[in-house]
Amino acid sequence: MNDAVELRELYQQLLERLERNEREFRRLGRAVWKVQEDERRRIARELHDGVGQNLTVLKHRLHELDAALPAQPAGLRDTVAAALALCGDTLEDTRELSRLLRPPILDDLGLEAALRWLVRSQSQASGARVDLQIEALPELDGELQTLLFRVTQEALTNAAKHAAASHVRVRLQRQGAALSLDIEDDGRGCDPALALGSGGTGLGGMRERLRLYGGRLHLRGAPGAGLRVSAQVPLDYT
Repeated sequence: MNDAVELRELYQQLLERLERNEREFRRLGRAVWKVQEDERRRIARELHDGVGQNLTVLKHRLHELDAALPAQPAGLRDTVAAALALCGDTLEDTRELSRLLRPPILDDLGLEAALRWLVRSQSQASGARVDLQIEALPELDGELQTLLFRVTQEALTNAAKHAAASHVRVRLQRQGAALSLDIEDDGRGCDPALALGSGGTGLGGMRERLRLYGGRLHLRGAPGAGLRVSAQVPLDYT
């Protein structure tokens, strides 16, 4: 065996070892992320079923107290009314936090229903028009559904908070052996290279999560010209 053959074999062995390490790294990364999502689910349910239920009971008791109070003195009734308003606001904030942590609709009804809820919620909160187009999809496991939901959620949050977009288009489709997700807005835009290199957790977090599933993130845009976030992820990511 000459030196060239030995060198080629060594190179091939090194390449195979790197590929094994890469697969193991991605597997471990997905496992860590799954634990985080499971914890989000647990906290969301505790907020909804524990804190939320207690606040509901408290609000009911305050209503009973308000109904039993005499008309005078007015100051006492005002105090109860203020307590009722605070309780109602806290209850609504708790429910919203629970939904943002892990919307039950994602586990109960699946990705399409969760995306339609997300788009409707973001549109109501930001005032922007959000169009959603979902083409026929194959059956997706829970991890892929969560990945696509989180990428969409992050992109819509960016469009509302940082880009001040008035119109956002979301499209999810199958392209051969992969899924393609595009979120395009008409907001302030940015330099894609600077945005990814800024060290922020939003776009960088999306890119890293997609990598764990063999996916890729592409940005296209410019300052003042909106931003298009494109994600491709293989259906067979193992």
